[in-house]
Parts: sequence; C-alpha cells; structure tokens
Amino acid sequence: MSQGYPRLLGDIGGTNARWAWQPAAGAALQDISVLPCNASASLQESAASYLSDRGAQRPRSAAMGVATAVTGDEVSMTNNAWSFSIAAFKQGLGLEHCLVINDFTALAMSLPALQSSDLLAIGGGAAIANSPIALIGPGTGLGVSGLLPDAQGAFSPLSGEGGHATVAAADDLESAVLACLRRRFGHVSAERVLSGAGLINLYQAVSELNGKLPQALEASDVTDKALAQSDADCVRAVQLFSSFLGNVAGNLALTLGARGGLYVGGGIVPRLGAAFDTRLFRQRFEEKGRFQDYLRPIPTWIITASTPALIGASRALDVMPQSSALPLA
Repeated sequence: MSQGYPRLLGDIGGTNARWAWQPAAGAALQDISVLPCNASASLQESAASYLSDRGAQRPRSAAMGVATAVTGDEVSMTNNAWSFSIAAFKQGLGLEHCLVINDFTALAMSLPALQSSDLLAIGGGAAIANSPIALIGPGTGLGVSGLLPDAQGAFSPLSGEGGHATVAAADDLESAVLACLRRRFGHVSAERVLSGAGLINLYQAVSELNGKLPQALEASDVTDKALAQSDADCVRAVQLFSSFLGNVAGNLALTLGARGGLYVGGGIVPRLGAAFDTRLFRQRFEEKGRFQDYLRPIPTWIITASTPALIGASRALDVMPQSSALPLA
C-alpha cells in the first residue's frame, strides 16, 4: 500500500535542505532544490519557502530524511540549530501523512534502486544476493546505516548513530593523531575525523605533530590543497581520512556481515576526487587480522548519484504500512 501523492520529499543535512516534488507513483522527482539551512529559521519555513517558489498544488504526503536521531515527535538537528515537532510540521502543511527518518536510513532505502551509473566501484568482488548491505557517508557529520534482508527478499533499513562510535587507530601515526584530538575533545568519535570538520581536525593534528601552527583552513581548503598537492599537511590529512574511513567501513561490514556490499555516501568523498586514496581505503577495509579473507571479496562502491536520499525517503513512505520500525505521523 502506498501513501498519497503528490509528495514533498526532503533530505535535511547540517548545511543544506534538499527538497523535491513527486507528482505520482513511479514518477521522476521534479523541481529538486538545495536551500541553505541557515537561510531559514526553521524546517517549516524552509519547506514553505520551497512550496511557495513552486507556486503549485499542495502535497498530500511528505517524507524526509534528517541528519539526526529520530526517536519521537520532537526532533533536534545535530549539526544545525533547527528543532521541530513532526506533528506540528504535518499540521502546518496540511498533510495527510508525514514520515521523518534519519537521513542515512533514507539513503539506505535508495540503494536497491541505484543503477551502475550511480556508483563507482572501488574494489572487492560481487555482492551476494539477499545479504546485509552496509552504508557509511562523511558529510557535515558521519552517517551510518544499512539494510537487512528478510525471508521474502525485501530489505529493512537500520536507524542508528554509528558515526558517534569511538574511532580506533591502525598505526602509530593514527595513534598520535587521535591523542591530539583526545586532548581537545575527550571522546574521539568517528565523526571527529570523518566529516567536514573532521578534515580540519586531521589537518590541525598533522600540523601540530609537525611542530607547525595550523593555518585557518576550511574543509574545502584542505581538499583543494590536497588535490593540488600544494600543502604536505593537507595531503597527509586526506590520506588519514582515507585510512580512517576504510578502517571504520571494515568494522561496519564485519558487524553487519555485509556480504551484499558496502556503499560510501555523503558529499565529501566525491569532492575529494583523486585525492581520496582508494588503495589505502581498501587496505584498511580488509586489514582485520583473521577475517581478512572474509572482507576481501566484499564489494565497495562510492555513490555518485546527486540526490539518492530523496528517492529513499519516498521508498520508505511506500513500505510504511508494513514496517513498525519507522513511525508515521
């Protein structure tokens, strides 16, 4: 059973709110728009602005992935100042149905719909059908999710906050970097190194270890200097990013038994381009001692599609009547 159309679809991150319109079942998404979160005082205002710009009919349903944990009606964003009530949002837009889920749960729901043209393969063998699938993605924060198969061949998404699990070192340099970050933050989560802010943290730690005063760089500056190979500390920071991501991704694949493959989403890895060390990523992904042979055949892909989480949000709304894990307002 499918919830009503037309639909307002959202992918709400720490930096941008992506909106789209879906007029009917199976229809392509229309009027995809990216609005900075700081341009609106609230989620409701951002949605209303998008709908006003369209100047068209009102939606019957809405589905949104948001970059935070969704545990009840009240939702507070992790990496921006927005907070909202799902029920109030639904009422404010006059919706019949409103689904709000974690953004990486929405992205996970899109995975079965992705085509080969939406992906860049970076190692491993072939995915094993009807096996768990893992998903990780550095952006403003670090998203972690996955899909678990059922006996009918369908998948159920995972909703968690794995990006805040403690990150581990794989060599002496990584240990020294994490020691620098522990002095600053106490607990060092995976998100402290695998995010936009994480790139800055890594660069600053490398500079500190090299006895330098770090420059005031943004994540984009670190990326640009690494791509141009114009700053050795930025190059090393991106190498560390590649290494930590492979390590955390391998842990996730082991935890889920993700023989259906691991997908890398989020905005950072595609922007790193050639600076992202796929060889080092796969090395760290596979280097799990006695389980190296288990991990070696697991395929890994970078998601290159521009707005897959919007597709996933709509797919999640379709399966809601069969799923008790995703609360529907």
